[in-house]
Amino acid sequence: MPTTKKESFYFGLIMCFGMVLVMTIYNLYLNGMFGEITFLEGISDFLIGFTIAFILDLFLVGPYAKKIALRLTANSSKKVYTVLAISTCMVIGMAFFMSIYGLVTTYIHNGFTNNSVITEYFALFGKNFVMALPLQIIIMGPVVRFIFMKFIKPKTIQNNLV
Repeated sequence: MPTTKKESFYFGLIMCFGMVLVMTIYNLYLNGMFGEITFLEGISDFLIGFTIAFILDLFLVGPYAKKIALRLTANSSKKVYTVLAISTCMVIGMAFFMSIYGLVTTYIHNGFTNNSVITEYFALFGKNFVMALPLQIIIMGPVVRFIFMKFIKPKTIQNNLV
């Protein structure tokens, strides 16, 4: 796991890339936009979403999620509980904010509907949360930790020895 700011930066970069990629595809499919927008529009949506998610991860959601998770697991000696708590807190925070981005993107592509914005937001948040939590815990978390430990952590250790 990341122990320095540089490692945290790389870990967050990889995690955001994977989560935003899958969640962008999921939301395009959910809104019936998968075949409707061009490839460049899809890439553009992904890049904007990735940028927003990474900024949120670095400066807002990430720090608060870690503080809350560490406080919740302070009495536990099992690292898995801390990892699960951080992952869950991150998903709650990121789904909360990124659902706003998703709703705005939907309105840009499809226009407003007759439904309440708040109703649509909470429906979207629920759908995103239900997808993002298992994605994070079962797939992305383990994959990103593996990539991090295999490729990034050894380089950091090697650079510190030189």
